[in-house]
Amino acid sequence: MSHSAKIKHLARMSYFALAAGLLGCGAKQNTADAGAYGYTRTAVHPVAGRQGICIEGDHYWVSGSTTLTKYDKDWNVVVENTDPFAGYALEVNHIGDIDVYNNELYLGVEYFMDGEGKNIQVAVYDGDTLKLKRVFPFRADTGQLECSGIAVDPDSRTVYMCSWVDDVSSEYLYMYDLDTGDYKGKLKMEPAPKWIQGVAYYDGNLYVTCDDGDAEENAPDHMYRIAVSEDGKSGHVTQEKTFDDVIRQGEIEGLSFDRERGQFLLLYNRGARIIAGMPRGFYEGYTEEIHEVFVYEMEKN
Repeated sequence: MSHSAKIKHLARMSYFALAAGLLGCGAKQNTADAGAYGYTRTAVHPVAGRQGICIEGDHYWVSGSTTLTKYDKDWNVVVENTDPFAGYALEVNHIGDIDVYNNELYLGVEYFMDGEGKNIQVAVYDGDTLKLKRVFPFRADTGQLECSGIAVDPDSRTVYMCSWVDDVSSEYLYMYDLDTGDYKGKLKMEPAPKWIQGVAYYDGNLYVTCDDGDAEENAPDHMYRIAVSEDGKSGHVTQEKTFDDVIRQGEIEGLSFDRERGQFLLLYNRGARIIAGMPRGFYEGYTEEIHEVFVYEMEKN
């Protein structure tokens, strides 16, 4: 999803910034971060896609809205799929943030237009060929109206899906069984973050990236940590990181954690003005949107 040129109203600012009285966004907002980790940016890599990032072993996968690309450990392209929607029974046109588990890619796929989603699919692709392998049966009665990202938790054998739209449906993460594909219920985020772009699982917690800043005002986006309750039905949300260290404020997207190297990876877009999830021209000095993966070394606080 996309929403970097946000409407300039208090209701669109981060819930957590409002609660703390931190509407003056910028470097000082880092004082509000209660992160489990410290993050030091060490590298930036241009990539082909604008939606999601995941890593397993020595390979990275990046999703565009309509593409999948696999990279080696040096960020050289290994294989691309520019026609990833072949084989679907329902019409789809959009991929969000992605995840990988045992060399299988997990995608939240849908038909997205002007800020609204339909025909949501939980899709599994081959990590080598980037071709569709199978689709989970989606439960349309769950209240989920959009899918901006997906995460695999191998510990609880759960696949989580998040929603970007700003209504009650986005207050939940939607859960499917990793092994059977059956719907497991939904997790209530408390307090609920806004404009979720991606979700990931790492070391017992869930993390979401939120497009809750305002590129027009040079206000940064955020990542939040979700501590899941013992019964798996709710999660306490705290602010993990303020992204005031990107090259230019724009649009936050997907995220991933490199468990082997202790790194955090963020996909971030800059240059394009995005309105209601759709591109509407460029900021001064840009003639195209630039997609980059920011790599951070992590240190536990």
